[in-house]
Amino acid sequence: MNSVNKLLEKSFKSNWNRPAISNYRGATITYGQLSYNIVATHIMFEKCGIKPGDKISICSKNQANWGVAFLASLTYGAVPVPILNEFKSGTIHHLVNHSNSRLLYVGEAIWENLSPSEMPEVEAIAQMENFSVLYAKDSELKRDRLNIDAIMQERYGDSFGPDSLCFYEDSPEELALINYTSGTSGFSKGVMIPYRALYSNIKFGSYAMPSLNNRSRVVSMLPTAHMYGLMFEFLFEMTIGACTYFLTRLPSPRILMEAFSEIKPNVIISVPMIIEKIYKNKLIPIISKKRIKMFLNLPGLDKVVKKKIKDELISAFGGEFEQVIIGGAAFNREAEVFFKRIKFPFTVGYGMTECAPIITYVPHNKTRLYSCGVAAPRMQIRIDSPDERRIPGEIMVKGDNVFLGYYRNKEATDAAFTEDGWFRTGDIGVLDSRGYLYLKGRNKSMILGPSGQNIYPEEIESGINNLPYVAESLVVDEKGQLVALVYPDLDLIEKEGLSQEDVLEKIKEGINIVNMELPVFCQVKNVELIPEEFEKTPKRSIKRYLYQRNNL
Repeated sequence: MNSVNKLLEKSFKSNWNRPAISNYRGATITYGQLSYNIVATHIMFEKCGIKPGDKISICSKNQANWGVAFLASLTYGAVPVPILNEFKSGTIHHLVNHSNSRLLYVGEAIWENLSPSEMPEVEAIAQMENFSVLYAKDSELKRDRLNIDAIMQERYGDSFGPDSLCFYEDSPEELALINYTSGTSGFSKGVMIPYRALYSNIKFGSYAMPSLNNRSRVVSMLPTAHMYGLMFEFLFEMTIGACTYFLTRLPSPRILMEAFSEIKPNVIISVPMIIEKIYKNKLIPIISKKRIKMFLNLPGLDKVVKKKIKDELISAFGGEFEQVIIGGAAFNREAEVFFKRIKFPFTVGYGMTECAPIITYVPHNKTRLYSCGVAAPRMQIRIDSPDERRIPGEIMVKGDNVFLGYYRNKEATDAAFTEDGWFRTGDIGVLDSRGYLYLKGRNKSMILGPSGQNIYPEEIESGINNLPYVAESLVVDEKGQLVALVYPDLDLIEKEGLSQEDVLEKIKEGINIVNMELPVFCQVKNVELIPEEFEKTPKRSIKRYLYQRNNL
């Protein structure tokens, strides 16, 4: 069975009475109830004249009804278009129009700033929280929405059950969804994901998380509008009958720890920033104590201390997970070394929206320090370099996970592929003799040193971000010198009652120590404090292009 929708249909029928999706500390619905809501939504699609292949935009915070809207669109044969809820209203208008969407599901708070007149192709707009019709070209549509239960009763009577399901049967090369990139340069590009890429990533989920089944629990903390969270915190789980708990709130370390403790997830999917915050806020204060430092350096005692730290960390994550899978951006090196040292079960993968998203992975017991694993099943990797083991070059990939192209953007599509069909990722890396990939940075973020050296700012930032009083940093080139833009840790500064001058001086002292570990051409020459958190992409990477300096 190579159809994604038929996989979903089989799962829903087999797990009819089991929990499917839930809002954290809110209502949970079973696969049977989810099926009812999906079929009822299909009826509304019919009323709107929606046909397979039509586009349906979905824009709200993570919540159970987001899952209903997405699955209803997919299983009808329509093309869902997830849009990040943090986008400004002008960007949302643009993406709805650019995707030629005919319907829009939107969160209540977002709707307040939108205008139907700015989206002329849209037939109807529904509020995500309760599916009420906010706008419709057909005035009878609101009445039909209110009468949906009566329409369902008329069609199915009291016999609605597993046998009532018959989802749209997709084909491998067919367009499944359009996922807009995070927009690191101007407006986002619409990545056309085919069903074969979804199917391949679902199969990868079974390979990477073999112990997950219809009794498993997963916390959805990443944006569902981003492929990483969509695929491995939601869609894969729906095909095996697991239950997804949507956080519905910003995943701060405190909220995450509470959710992990209550839900006890069986796998944790995360971006580095979340794990790094836990490392910095929870672990560094412990391992920095003189007594703990001493124990960590004493043979025999170090094993006891490391095991205790590992056990407490596992307990903090709920205690029932198989592994933590980290992806979406480069992992902080100091944190990675420490987690490796205590034998914490984590692995770092690598992926992109254009690969829906997986490119590389290895299980946690086969990881290599600083590597993001080997090519995933059904994927190939090559490095555009005269010596792919020693000289960094652009990472190129080919395989079932690779997208079809950029929607309505032939120029960008042509530029993204080589003549022999390899996708240019724009990332820089090297491969070792066993196929392990080591990322060096983004092609676009690489800084050319004064004597032609390649400088990868992510590696410098990794050290700066571990410093006290630093929340996050960005290294930029200013007329041949490296400058660290630093957003300070405001909570710690307030707690210690420090002035801005004091903070700047302490951060400069810390960066001097970081510089001692770097070659001269990579050393930071100046530091600037910025007043607000850096603007982020959906996967919580900094939008670097917004902070580049004019070097003319």
